[in-house]
Amino acid sequence: MRILSWQIDVQIWARVLPFALYMVFLAIEGLVADNLPGVDVRWLYPVKIVAVIGALWYYRAVYTELAIRPNRLWAGVAAPLLGIVVFALWINMDQGWMKFGGGTAFDPRNDAGDMDWALVSTRLAGAALVVPLMEELFWRSFLLRWIQEARFLALEPAQIGLRAILISSVLFGFEHSLWLAGIVAGLAYAWLYRASGNLWAPIIAHAVTNLVLGLWVLNTGQWQFW
Repeated sequence: MRILSWQIDVQIWARVLPFALYMVFLAIEGLVADNLPGVDVRWLYPVKIVAVIGALWYYRAVYTELAIRPNRLWAGVAAPLLGIVVFALWINMDQGWMKFGGGTAFDPRNDAGDMDWALVSTRLAGAALVVPLMEELFWRSFLLRWIQEARFLALEPAQIGLRAILISSVLFGFEHSLWLAGIVAGLAYAWLYRASGNLWAPIIAHAVTNLVLGLWVLNTGQWQFW
C-alpha cells in the first residue's frame, strides 16, 4: 500500500512540478519588473523554459500517456482545427469585462524598434512546443482526472464528468488575464481530451493555438496578447 501511495505521489509531482516552476518564474518576473526597472525581464523567459524542459525531461519516463499514439483523425484534423478556433475566439474575447488586470505584454523589439530574433524564436518555441506539453500534463492529464477521481491514473478520459470539466476549465481560465477566453479554451481542450481519449490531441490543439497566436502577434504587433 505504501509503495502504491509513493507511486501515485510521483505521478502527481511529475505533472505538478513543471507547471509550478513556470508559475514561480511568472511571479519572479513580476517582482523583478516592479522592483528592478533596469533589468530586462524578457530574458527570464528562456530561463523559465529551460527550467520547465529540465523538469519534463527528468520525469519523462513517468508520462506513459505520451507513449500512446493518437488517432490520425483526431491528431491530424480535429485537434489543429480546434486549435485554430480557440485562437480566433481568444483574440476576440478581450473586452474589458472579459479580462482582469493589465496582463503582460511581451514585446521582442529592441530599443531601435527592430525585432530581437533571439527573443522571438525563444518565445515562439516555448509557447508552441513546451507550454502546451507542460500545461496539458498538469491541467488535463492530472487535475481534470484528479477532480473526478483521486486515483486519477486508473481513470480513462471517457469517464471524466461535466463537473470535473467545468471546475478545471474555470481554474485554467483564471490562470490567464483573459479569463473568459481561458475558460473557453479549457473547455475545448478538456472536451478534446475526453472525446479522443488521448492526451496528444489537446497538446496538438494547444500548440496550434499558441503557434498561430504568436505568428499573428508578430504580424500585427498586438503584444498585449503575448
